[in-house]
Amino acid sequence: MNFWDPDFLRAHVRHTLAFYAPVAVDASGGFFHFFKDNGTVYDRRQRHLVSSARFVFNHAMAFRAFGDAEDRRRAAHGLAYLRDVHRQPDGGYAWLLDHDTREVLDTTNHCYGLAFVLLAHAHAAMAGVAGAREGIAETCELMEQRFWEPDHGLYADEADAGWRLSNYRGQNANMHSCEALLAAHEATGDERYLDRAMLVAENICVRQAARCGGSIWEHYDTQWQPDWDYNRDDPANLFRPWSYQVGHLTEWAKLLVMLHRVRPEAWLLPRAFELFDEAWAKGWDATHGGLVYGFDRDGRVCDADKYFWVQAESFAAAALLQLATGEKRFADAYDKLWAYSWAHFVDHEHGAWFRILSPDNQKLSDEKSPAGKTDYHTMGACHEVLLGLKLAGRG
Repeated sequence: MNFWDPDFLRAHVRHTLAFYAPVAVDASGGFFHFFKDNGTVYDRRQRHLVSSARFVFNHAMAFRAFGDAEDRRRAAHGLAYLRDVHRQPDGGYAWLLDHDTREVLDTTNHCYGLAFVLLAHAHAAMAGVAGAREGIAETCELMEQRFWEPDHGLYADEADAGWRLSNYRGQNANMHSCEALLAAHEATGDERYLDRAMLVAENICVRQAARCGGSIWEHYDTQWQPDWDYNRDDPANLFRPWSYQVGHLTEWAKLLVMLHRVRPEAWLLPRAFELFDEAWAKGWDATHGGLVYGFDRDGRVCDADKYFWVQAESFAAAALLQLATGEKRFADAYDKLWAYSWAHFVDHEHGAWFRILSPDNQKLSDEKSPAGKTDYHTMGACHEVLLGLKLAGRG
């Protein structure tokens, strides 16, 4: 199996999309968000902001890759749901709602959620969805008004229904804001979005890392000092796990290479090498294969489960690093990650990837895609490798 073959990557995206295609669209609005391994929808009412936005991304990217007008229609269908149902009168977006009653089930405002709203608008705009471009500026302004902290050069994390900020600060919302801002720059050509993406990246990957022993800790207080105990008793929290996150180190490495591609700066690639190398050294399971979830302040694995998105973001990072440097070690890492994922995570019968495995690669759940998954990470990683290959003349 040649995992570098563009035809393989494109076929895998199609295979993953085919898992969702027959069942995901809700004709009454948006998409269903909860799927069992065989594609059965097990919750038809709850709609999560992250899933809603990621479905837009999935179909916008598919349209740009394959040119099927149905994917653009689905991206437009999903964007309409974001704007007509999730978006609230105060400009915010409902984090969780009941589709049937339109009741907002969680009124918290999350910067992380707005980052995906921005990402959805940016990719929908690049797919030619009407009205998407206007939503880019609107969402960026909302993030600026409600979450940006100029004294720290980073985004705050969450606010209540009255837009009062909590005391929590986190790197994850900033990482995905960086991703979305980079996409906004690609969609519009506006340098302000790239400026902001670069600033966020440097403040997290350099300044904040220096406060945390050189690596990227997840959680901080209002002054952006590390909070070493936040969620210590909840290490598997879906959005705010305790520990250094292996997948976030490699995801940042990927983003730094992407930033270097559009605005080369001397610090970007060396920092990407450091983050990827640390994740690989501390996270690769030499016994069972795959990258673990997290390690503690002493570098010891504290969550040895295997998550689908960690493998996907890491193979994308490895590919981009190899294409940027030509170094064999990154090619080897890419091949190992794909071989492991192909053997254990890819569902060759029904399509898409399993979400989570035990340390020895046993399935822990029959829920292939609960709220938030949508295989945005797996298909997005393939698209990013395809773009890298194309730019290197290998696509």
